[in-house]
Amino acid sequence: MIELDGAGVTVTTARGEPRVLLHPTTLTLIERRVAVIGANGSGKSTLARLVNGLRPATTGRVRTLGLDVAQHGAQVRAAVGFVFTDPDAQLVMPTAVEDVALSLRRSVPGAAQRDATARAWLERIGLGEHATTPVHALSGGQKQLLALAGLLATEPRVLVCDEPTTLLDLRWRRLVDALLDGVDAQLLLVTHDLDAARRADRVLVVDEGRVVHDGPAAAAVDAYQALMAPR
Repeated sequence: MIELDGAGVTVTTARGEPRVLLHPTTLTLIERRVAVIGANGSGKSTLARLVNGLRPATTGRVRTLGLDVAQHGAQVRAAVGFVFTDPDAQLVMPTAVEDVALSLRRSVPGAAQRDATARAWLERIGLGEHATTPVHALSGGQKQLLALAGLLATEPRVLVCDEPTTLLDLRWRRLVDALLDGVDAQLLLVTHDLDAARRADRVLVVDEGRVVHDGPAAAAVDAYQALMAPR
């Protein structure tokens, strides 16, 4: 469960002026799959990053899985996986199997067991034959699957994905979408892909730092399309 209680974000610009990224927002998200849609710069990524403290709230508070993010950040981050748009931002080891094994260092004792578990996850997502492939030699889609594997191996209770398919072609987008559709964790998906949004249980539409629509997928996507229509 994700709870925002008057949570908002205001930053100070280089000119010393306040800029609101997200107006105070109150939400309780209990659905298994929640999508967040909106134009570039609307505040949707800011909202997503509140969930695990990547972006601290400057007003109100955020609770994830019942924990106050400001007070229990380490515990929250241990239970929340975060997928970035560009997988290169989170892949740090030389090979695919080493990268997944790194994410298991706290939960799986022994290097041999970590290696075996990592290889099992790579098989599960279709990258088994690339276990020892250098990460830099993987395609964009393979890198995104690898980033997901590293997170899913830790068995997160909440998975936040910030436009995870934006840089991918149609084939890889479908593969990543299928993987996300099958995760057991609560999923908060920031996306421009309206087909993916339509598969959500609930959709938030964000515009100019405010949640302007919140409801079932079909109605929310319709509201977003109307909002974006030429005037």
